[in-house]
Amino acid sequence: MVAPKKLFIKTYGCQMNVYDSERMAEAMGGAGYVETDRPEDADMILLNTCHIREKAAEKVYSELGRFRGLKEAKPDLKIGVAGCVAQAEGEEIMRRQPLVDLVVGPQSYHRLPQMEARVREGGRALDTDFPLEDKFDTLRHRPKARRGPTAFLTVQEGCDKFCAFCVVPYTRGAEVSRPAARVLEEARDLVERGVREITLLGQNVNAYHGTGEGGDWSLARLIWALNDIDGLERIRFTTSHPNDMSDDLIAAHGECARLMPYLHLPVQSGSDRILKRMNRKHTAEGYLRLIERIRAARPDILISGDFIVGFPEETEADFQATLDLIEAVGYGQAFSFKYSTRPGTPAAERPQVDDAVKSERLQRLQDLITRQQRAVQDAMVGRTVGVLFEKPGRLPGQMVGKSDHLHAVHVAGSGLNVGDLARVEIVDSGPNSLAGRVLAS
Repeated sequence: MVAPKKLFIKTYGCQMNVYDSERMAEAMGGAGYVETDRPEDADMILLNTCHIREKAAEKVYSELGRFRGLKEAKPDLKIGVAGCVAQAEGEEIMRRQPLVDLVVGPQSYHRLPQMEARVREGGRALDTDFPLEDKFDTLRHRPKARRGPTAFLTVQEGCDKFCAFCVVPYTRGAEVSRPAARVLEEARDLVERGVREITLLGQNVNAYHGTGEGGDWSLARLIWALNDIDGLERIRFTTSHPNDMSDDLIAAHGECARLMPYLHLPVQSGSDRILKRMNRKHTAEGYLRLIERIRAARPDILISGDFIVGFPEETEADFQATLDLIEAVGYGQAFSFKYSTRPGTPAAERPQVDDAVKSERLQRLQDLITRQQRAVQDAMVGRTVGVLFEKPGRLPGQMVGKSDHLHAVHVAGSGLNVGDLARVEIVDSGPNSLAGRVLAS
């Protein structure tokens, strides 16, 4: 019997890359590979890259340099680069880094087995096309193993918004939504494999408009169809744009029992001047009114956001407007970053804010966000929430899971197992998690 080849995948960036890495592993499973968590044991190494963070490409080259010794000691080792950096800089990667055997963009990973076969014959392979065939359809019939209790499910890719700071339209392409029937088929398959919570993914997920019975479906209609799947207990989605937060989706937050009370809704800035320069096509006031409507539909919803600090030409008054918006919303969670240039995007050509100013502003913003997050978390003490348990904790008999609001919750001596969903009374709030006790069913 021939021993299976081993595949090591390192995933950077967003949840969609996590989903893509799982699909790449399934595709390579059909070519005789099994996953390993040790690169030194691998017959193939894949870096699934993200182009959002600062100096993303340079970090990929640095990581590749660490594998040079492995390649020299093991000449048959194959090394590939996938994801958004691969899409943006595929030919440059091949030219600059001879140890790379293949480069594949995020729309072409279903072609990996064919690319690997070419590489095994002694060539190199580059595929950063936007192919006509459906990569999801190509992979959907592969054998799949038992899963944990949570899973990501990509329903939409690409973006048509062209924010001035963002490379997504160039690396992921125009907005494309998967047909509703295919999404529901994959969701049922996940539930059969043990999944109880599904997070729907898209670069602009609430712009979903997949074809379904009776015409194009909105994200809300898709959620209601998922709500009818036996055994699926929880539904989430990310990431959303304020301009696509439709009336039916807002209503679903108040009416759909399995749609969790958590919404990631990036605003990026509280200054209308900067929002216009970002090409966001919404205003701070419009965003605040939208939050009011969402909370009217679901009063206990936890709002999460994204913020870019030090966008080109941002003044102190612009930054103060962002702090004012944060104060008005009261975020339960948020992600914030200093602006960094992305070659080829409009904002990269504009006058830049001094890095020391960016750093000082980021610290002030994060201090405010931290206070808000802690206040929201502390307010959970004494409340009863649903918790889906995902793994054992560090202490004997301890289990850790996520609440309805996506807070990490740990309980001791519960006798619960991974995949159990239980009602938990929150008894304490720590810096990054909650502690609770399981209530009798």
